[in-house]
Amino acid sequence: MPMEVVITDPREGRASRLAAYVALTKPRIIELLLITTVPAMVLAARGWPGTWLLVTTLVGGTLSAAGANALNSYYDTDIDAHMRRTSRRPLPAHRVPPRHAVILGWVLGLAGFVWLWATTNLLAASLSTAAFLFYVFGYTRYLKRNTDQNIVIGGAAGAAPVLVGWAAVTGGLDLPAWLLFALVFYWTPPHFWALALRYRDDYAAAGVPMLPVTRGVGITLRWILVYAGLMVLISLALVPAAGLRWVYLLTAIGAGSWFLVESLRVFRNPDRAIALFGVSTIYLAALSAAIVVDVLVS
Repeated sequence: MPMEVVITDPREGRASRLAAYVALTKPRIIELLLITTVPAMVLAARGWPGTWLLVTTLVGGTLSAAGANALNSYYDTDIDAHMRRTSRRPLPAHRVPPRHAVILGWVLGLAGFVWLWATTNLLAASLSTAAFLFYVFGYTRYLKRNTDQNIVIGGAAGAAPVLVGWAAVTGGLDLPAWLLFALVFYWTPPHFWALALRYRDDYAAAGVPMLPVTRGVGITLRWILVYAGLMVLISLALVPAAGLRWVYLLTAIGAGSWFLVESLRVFRNPDRAIALFGVSTIYLAALSAAIVVDVLVS
């Protein structure tokens, strides 16, 4: 009986490898960062900032964020291998050589700086690169492994894209830019603590001192309420500070109320934490869209 020969398409292997390298950069996290860059640019310009400037800023931000995430994936390989949620990521699953992740991360980070400097200005490029370095060395290498305030302090890196966007348009930083920064900064802990509550056992097994692990569920739920409240207050402060009008105001009140109600529900029933995680993502997207609509349409 003749031997059956199985012919595989080499393109499938290349596609799989490419997908693994893309996964290293954590595209979903990049999406959240870009969501906040666009409204910052529209608000800074008090209108459409120009398609070319918008695209170049988003490209530069994507390069920087992708590089930081690739290096984060490299340094977190040991943690990811101990967590069920992350054990199938490219590095713990041995789908990408660790050396390639390091090279990819630094190449993308450098490319982000050069691109933003060439197409926007030095301030925007420097802010983006500062966030890149802080995320890799401040958050990933130190904070994440040594303090339960990791995501609080580390949230500064995730809030930096609004400053990058503002600087790309104006060449400087004004009060509304810092309020947008504060809004994302205070949004970050409830967003990630909700996830940490859901995967508390995973973080404990990996030895990551997330707040639900070190201080318990009750303390975490109280701090979620505190940060959510501060976040909503900052969102409302943007109205007079940035000259925003009724579209943004109604959205901030409605979405903020929803966020607070969902936070109270989680306080009463911690099993709803993952629902708060989803609400927080929608909240940030809704406020970002409301800023754009308020400036361009209302």
